[in-house]
Amino acid sequence: MIRDGRTPEAIDEAAAVLRDGGLVAFPTETVYGLGADAGSDTAVAKIFAAKGRPSDHPLIVHVPAGATGTEALARFAQPLPLFAQKLVRAFWPGPLTLIVARQPGVGAAAAGGQDTIGLRCPSHPVAQTLLAACARQGVYGVAGPSANRFGRVSPTTALHVHEEFGDELLVIDGGPCEVGIESTIVDCSRGAPVLLRPGAITRAQIESACGEALRDKEDLAAPDPRASGTLEAHYAPSAKVRLMDAKALQTGLDVLGANAAHIAVWSRTALKSRSQRVLQRRMPDDAAATAQQLFAVLRAFDAEGVKLIWVETPPPEPEWEGVRDRLQRAAAA
Repeated sequence: MIRDGRTPEAIDEAAAVLRDGGLVAFPTETVYGLGADAGSDTAVAKIFAAKGRPSDHPLIVHVPAGATGTEALARFAQPLPLFAQKLVRAFWPGPLTLIVARQPGVGAAAAGGQDTIGLRCPSHPVAQTLLAACARQGVYGVAGPSANRFGRVSPTTALHVHEEFGDELLVIDGGPCEVGIESTIVDCSRGAPVLLRPGAITRAQIESACGEALRDKEDLAAPDPRASGTLEAHYAPSAKVRLMDAKALQTGLDVLGANAAHIAVWSRTALKSRSQRVLQRRMPDDAAATAQQLFAVLRAFDAEGVKLIWVETPPPEPEWEGVRDRLQRAAAA
């Protein structure tokens, strides 16, 4: 069932469900999350079951802003290193997840059994209202992976979530997600910042804010902690995704000619096809606009029943890194 997140009644209903150990889908600025009380391993287990997600694949815990968020942070995390504190001040609330040392005995299931845990303070106003209401009910953190079946395309509208899980799941509607791809993830647990997943916040922004260069995982002796959305194959529609440059796309359309069918094309370059059965959609020239549309476009193509989705490879510029990452993982599925 979908509830309007602008109404106090919907927020109170969702907070009560989470307090009682249930699941609620809620909006963030990145994608919609499938939420449970992060402090309850029993509640968190319901997320893994609903998504079909391996229980050792960790979740991100969402915390409120302000003084309540500071209290929540202290409940789940050990004291942050200075560079991580700088990232919190620069980007929270916002689309940045930090992997930090976990407080013993708290959030073990959400952390996938690791000694580290991913924490984020979302900027979406509905998410913040819900998190604050949860804190008043004694739920100081909400574990919230994307509200879709494991490995599939992330949802960016309440309707996407409803299509995945049906009427039994309470979905708090906060409108289309503004960012459209999942948060940037920075590991802060090994003494230096390491980028584990690119997103809307770029490498240059991270380095400027924390005053340190991002390290490569090969530079550190300890292995990367497991983190959400870092599997090689992820974010995949039912149709097969292929990335190609504009010349290869046009060549493929020319070769197939009027017989081309069950193909969708998403490109910045204007392409021509002799077949009326090829679906074509224009990709924005702007990286942020492309990110906002990405998952919705893949879902729309799937809904049309295509078998192949051909996508023009995103540009190499740093601001496109998050889009490239999601499309490469979708194509690897």
